[in-house]
Amino acid sequence: MPGRVVLTEAALASLLALVAHEVPGVVGMAPASLKDQVGRILRRQEAGEGVVVRPDPQSPGRYQVDLYVVLAYGTRVPALAEALGERLAYAARHLGGVELSQVRVHVVGVRCG
Repeated sequence: MPGRVVLTEAALASLLALVAHEVPGVVGMAPASLKDQVGRILRRQEAGEGVVVRPDPQSPGRYQVDLYVVLAYGTRVPALAEALGERLAYAARHLGGVELSQVRVHVVGVRCG
């Protein structure tokens, strides 16, 4: 039976957050908005926390991603940003069936140990 699979932006954000956690040097995700910060205070944590996915207005069918991460002390930021971009694009294409046009990595903290 022919059908169609639709991946929501929230589901894509959750998938990308899980992939980001697998990259060495990423120790956590940070809330991307005030709403997420309040949710964290109230102990409600979403799987897609720290990831914002938006349709790309310039490229229909592609998505822009903003990733808010906390890094381990000593991590080389440019190398980590490149690794995150590559892994997220691969996961979006092969696991989600969508293309990313842009991945922006926002380092919002550094953690020791």
